[in-house]
Amino acid sequence: MPEVDLLVAGAGPAGAATAIRAALAGLSVVVVEPRSAPIDKACGEGIAHSAVSYLRRLGVQLDGRPFHGIRYLDEQHAVDARFTAGPGLGVRRTTLTAALRSRLTELDIPVIQARVGPITQTPTSITAAGQTAHYLAAADGLHSPIRRQLGLTAKSSNEVRRGLRQHFCVSPWTDLVEVYWSRLGEAYVTPVSDELVGVAVLTSARGTFDSHLDAFPLLKRRLKGAPAAGPVLGAGPLRQRVRARTSGRVLLVGDAAGYVDALTGEGIAVALRTSAELVDCIRADRPDAYEAAWRRVSRECRLLTASLLWARNRPFLAPRIVPAAARLPGVYHTIVNRLS
Repeated sequence: MPEVDLLVAGAGPAGAATAIRAALAGLSVVVVEPRSAPIDKACGEGIAHSAVSYLRRLGVQLDGRPFHGIRYLDEQHAVDARFTAGPGLGVRRTTLTAALRSRLTELDIPVIQARVGPITQTPTSITAAGQTAHYLAAADGLHSPIRRQLGLTAKSSNEVRRGLRQHFCVSPWTDLVEVYWSRLGEAYVTPVSDELVGVAVLTSARGTFDSHLDAFPLLKRRLKGAPAAGPVLGAGPLRQRVRARTSGRVLLVGDAAGYVDALTGEGIAVALRTSAELVDCIRADRPDAYEAAWRRVSRECRLLTASLLWARNRPFLAPRIVPAAARLPGVYHTIVNRLS
């Protein structure tokens, strides 16, 4: 007989939130995570208002720096879109994962430091990492070993985008997340505390963080004299195509379930929404319903991100994105608030 209702692979935001939601719904849960806490990752570190609210409903207490909108900039233009629903929160990834881990502990959810390894399924159970459960939620990241093991990874395009992130010791100069655009790519500046900002560069170009920063002279001037804090972290390729979100009693969630790009910064919000759907499907013993639910709740973000990325990858259109947003601020404001 299965030992627990749900085995969760991965204690990042998607995995931890899935485990917490499942436990609050009355399911027995075990988490398997090979990395030591707190877990860091190259990401923008901005959490949308809806995601902050959801985490607080799960009992996760967050410390960070509020931000009140998104600003797009290039060398000639700047356009702001302020949030109408409420502020987002800039949170160090290590702070976020530590808060999630604390909530797992409060709920007495075991976290086993191990790799999942080979998975064995029967019609009624799944066994992995020495645990037998009714279901497995695979939240093991962008390059999910479980997804590969189950043959769910689809061939991606030749367009390869990666991200690099560095923190700088400087007081945030705005209450917005700034997105700087250049021919190289985008640079996201997120305030994460009163004396620290995170800078994440997204690009398909090869090079170091410092060499990429040369493509954003306005931002480089802003950071002049600010000491770097911590190492440069990288992630990618970002685009991950997935054949299906389920295989038997395994359900993929978070980045493991597929990823378009970090361009709109909604990764955590989508992961949280889909993790809630995953738990509902498990409680109903309807894993077959999860694919449609995942597509439904992630559709708008996927379409907007894919459309913006398509334009970004067209040499004729890319330099016109920020000017278009500046000429049509109402449209830009609407899109930003739909995503947030």
